Amino acid sequence: MASIDYIMSVPIYGGRRKIIYVDDTNYSLISFKKGLEKYYEIFLADSSVQMYKILENIKPDIILLDVNMPEKSGCDIIKELKTDERYCEIPVIFLTSSIERENVVKGLGLGAADYIVKPFDAKKVIESIENQFNPKKPRKDKSDEKDQSSSMQDDSAAVQNSAAAHRTPNILVVDDIPSMLRTIHFSLSGKYNVSLLSKSEVVVEFLKNNKIDLILMDYLMPGLSGIDLIPMIKALPDYIDVPIIIITTEGTLKNVSDALSCGACDFIVKPFDPKELNYKVDRQIRLYRESKERAEKPAGFH
Repeated sequence: MASIDYIMSVPIYGGRRKIIYVDDTNYSLISFKKGLEKYYEIFLADSSVQMYKILENIKPDIILLDVNMPEKSGCDIIKELKTDERYCEIPVIFLTSSIERENVVKGLGLGAADYIVKPFDAKKVIESIENQFNPKKPRKDKSDEKDQSSSMQDDSAAVQNSAAAHRTPNILVVDDIPSMLRTIHFSLSGKYNVSLLSKSEVVVEFLKNNKIDLILMDYLMPGLSGIDLIPMIKALPDYIDVPIIIITTEGTLKNVSDALSCGACDFIVKPFDPKELNYKVDRQIRLYRESKERAEKPAGFH
């Protein structure tokens, strides 16, 4: 599992992920929904029959299966799912009250993406779910590399540059308060790909493995503060010019001065109006793109 601690991951593309949770125990179903419904759109099934009825009407992003059920076990169900072209690409996570090695190995061998031991912790479930959607570095196939020609590489670079210029910007929000993360996500996710992190200590590692176009960051957080993080982010080669907006509960002259002197491009004071947030984010994204376009123009180009 990834070492980064996500409350929600990203990119999150507009709206909440749809999850089907299959378990024959009512208590587990109720507990699961109560703990995670603020993050996901959850559909509960107490049997495989109920699961398939739900699948007739929705396409879930992921399915969570209890291993031990009376009619059909989780292993039986995943076998059916993985041999059905309609459902074979849906990630499946096993939830089990047993920590027996045999069950874990069997589940993973049948195609399960991960497993979670019950009684589960909501945070661990979220991390397991979101690990299935985090961008991963593609594996290099040496045989494919040998077949690539320089002309193909040039064409690929041209396509990538064109796509980058028109892709939806990626925004990272860092705040230790879950309600603030949800508020900002709700305000921005309609037009941006929004990533959310709850711990400042994982920000640098996250940025090394993802491409982000703007960072919204709380001024004060446990561990590393926003002010501590700015120079660390600016030290990363790909993030020297990426705009950083500091979020603060106290818009004092000192706070603003500290943020701007460290490299932040703007600040916003809590509680904020979503219109103000959108205006500042839109403006910085536009300025960042214009700056990149000017830098990429050949010398003498007008």
